[in-house]
Amino acid sequence: MQYQTIRGFRASFLDAIADPFYVPEADCMRYLNDGLLVVEDGKVKDFGDYNELKNRYTDISITHYPDRLIVSGFIDTHIHFPQTEMIASYGEQLLEWLSTYTFPTERKFADRNYAQEIAAIFLDELLRNGTTTALVFTSVFPQSTDAFFEEAQRRNLRMIAGKVMMDRNAPEFLQDTAESSYLETKQLIEKWHKRDRLLYAVTPRFAITSTSEQLSNAGKLLAEFPDVYLHTHLSENVKEVESVAELFPESEGYLDVYDRAGLVGERSIFAHGVQLTDREFARLSEAKSAIAFCPTSNLFLGSGLFKLEKAKSSETPVKVGLGTDVGAGTSFSILRTASAAYQVAQLRSQKLSAFQALFLATLGGARALCLGDKLGNFEIGKEADFVVLDLRSTPIMALRNKPFDQTIPHTLADISDQLFATMIMGDDRAISATYIMGELAHKA
Repeated sequence: MQYQTIRGFRASFLDAIADPFYVPEADCMRYLNDGLLVVEDGKVKDFGDYNELKNRYTDISITHYPDRLIVSGFIDTHIHFPQTEMIASYGEQLLEWLSTYTFPTERKFADRNYAQEIAAIFLDELLRNGTTTALVFTSVFPQSTDAFFEEAQRRNLRMIAGKVMMDRNAPEFLQDTAESSYLETKQLIEKWHKRDRLLYAVTPRFAITSTSEQLSNAGKLLAEFPDVYLHTHLSENVKEVESVAELFPESEGYLDVYDRAGLVGERSIFAHGVQLTDREFARLSEAKSAIAFCPTSNLFLGSGLFKLEKAKSSETPVKVGLGTDVGAGTSFSILRTASAAYQVAQLRSQKLSAFQALFLATLGGARALCLGDKLGNFEIGKEADFVVLDLRSTPIMALRNKPFDQTIPHTLADISDQLFATMIMGDDRAISATYIMGELAHKA
């Protein structure tokens, strides 16, 4: 990738510098009414108030976005690229939905060309929605993983993905074996992990579709390649939890199935966690594992309401990011996902502020993926993936978010109010532009 050596971006900026679930929001959020972001070779070189920095950079090209808010790129901590075309499939809960819609659709991804076609659509849709990094399920077919990584590499994206491992309780046309999944995954890790901006996740679908041998082989891969990720589903649905207990009678709960296989660690991301017990929250906290909170999916499939307040408690703090979980999730938009997260919190008599939601979507997601040193805000040296937001992108949002009087400095409370309205009403139309390593990747 060829970068323009150094360039600047002028706009209003907002980023998270600490976790607002534990630290007062005024100490967590950095807001610049008129800021300058300087990018060199794809990374943040400088960041601060425009008037304070402008004299240092008189000779660089500056792209100005007046009346726009720039935030760090959104991070999706759980999504399925083969389910792109089956989003919004009607009327089932998890296990029936998999059999009725998911498995027949994923069969198509044995065709590498087809997988490449959908991967391109999928990645372009992420960029259109301001998502710059995602943790992605591919399919059981290794060629689908190759296709995905090739398309991500072409766009210079920071993506994490892995071939699905499942050797039972699925149609024969989607099953691998414990041995074949180990060998194919190992080859894919050696080919793609840390190639450009790409990273690999060992990806057993969930305990129901893996034998103990396959899960043990997944643990073996994590031991052989300690800087790869573990990505799977956990405690999404009541019937699912019951099935896992029947399949693994020796275990002391769903999470324990993974723990016995060596799959619970700092680089492990578990999607959903709706039905977790207090003991399991404590174990995830101890292991420094992460949960992908997928509210639109949990509501759509009737799985339940995630206990965000438990995950973000001081007693059992667990890393949490937002996941769209397309195609059970109903939107590629992290804004729509944050809106659903707010509603889930409300249904649990809890609160989720705009700044807390932005943290989950950016720095919180980066930390969940052990990428807090590379992504999540505008700290100097981080990769310059960011989103230009239009807080007045529809007529009703323009009415709700009236323009600020630029002659009067506006406050963190002002921007919180407008960000919250954007989170509740916004979607892909609020994304004016998406930048990858300082280069324009999408423009509305």
